[in-house]
Amino acid sequence: RCDEVRTEEGQQKAAAICKKYGIDGLVVIGGDGSFKGAQKLANLGINTIGLPGTIDLDIACTEYTIGFDTAVNTAMEAIDKVRDTSTSHERCSIIEVMGRDAGWLTASSALARNGYNTAPHFIYLPEVPFDKDKFIEDAKEFLKTNNNLIVAISEGIRDKAGNYISAGDCVADHFGHKMLSGAGQALAEIVKEEIGVKVRSVEVNVLQRCAAHEASKTDLDEAFNSGHKAVELAEAGVTASMVTMTRSSNAPYTIEYGYARIAGIANEAKSVPVEWINERGNDVTAEMIDYLKPLIEGEVTLTYRDGIPVYMDVSHLKPGVLPVEKR
Repeated sequence: RCDEVRTEEGQQKAAAICKKYGIDGLVVIGGDGSFKGAQKLANLGINTIGLPGTIDLDIACTEYTIGFDTAVNTAMEAIDKVRDTSTSHERCSIIEVMGRDAGWLTASSALARNGYNTAPHFIYLPEVPFDKDKFIEDAKEFLKTNNNLIVAISEGIRDKAGNYISAGDCVADHFGHKMLSGAGQALAEIVKEEIGVKVRSVEVNVLQRCAAHEASKTDLDEAFNSGHKAVELAEAGVTASMVTMTRSSNAPYTIEYGYARIAGIANEAKSVPVEWINERGNDVTAEMIDYLKPLIEGEVTLTYRDGIPVYMDVSHLKPGVLPVEKR
């Protein structure tokens, strides 16, 4: 994903380095951008196997992507925390969750609902157009009988003309993807101006990417097992391919591992089926909940030190840096 490898000269250099040090295969963990690089190296004779790793769950040909559940738990935790202050302060809270083109992560915020928590009360995904007038109507109606409103939205929600709902202009990254920010703030302004209640916008942002202590057993198991499958494929001489995970059962949750060519995956986003979004466009259906729930099940035992989770020490991966125990 670095600038240099996006050039033909950089790709040749990367392949030459691999050959120089006897690296005859690479396991590439990532999504669209990473797999484009893997395909380029495969074209230059370096065997590459991709592992689907993205919090967005939007990679084609696979049911699961490594890291999704970690992000889900972070989003659920944010909603659970906001619920208390939103209720006590009688306000509307807009939770902006990552998701440019696919709303899987935002949809999963519905899993935060339980016997004592009905939030988020509305959910808006990029798969269906956002209707400002309907949003205002629904919010006003909900607040007639409730003292607070919590709304979860994807950063990539758009109007019916395809324009992003954003508080500012969007710029593009190296891959031409819009770098989005401000959808939550845009909705907060709508609430403030059109409904006239106290409102706060919360952007979970990169915190969704970095909370390994909130990973489920499912997430860790899939990471380990898909890595094992990647090594098997590499040893068998398979290249320019990605490990796939296909669900064969919900109860018990069972996954079968296979592989698919990277060439047919890059630039192909897996969207939320529109039939799993309610007719009003402001929530998800029971089918969505049934699909998502198995992906976050299972807890792991954590070790804490001074109130902070203890992670594996990987400082030795940095050139010239010794592991903690050897310093």
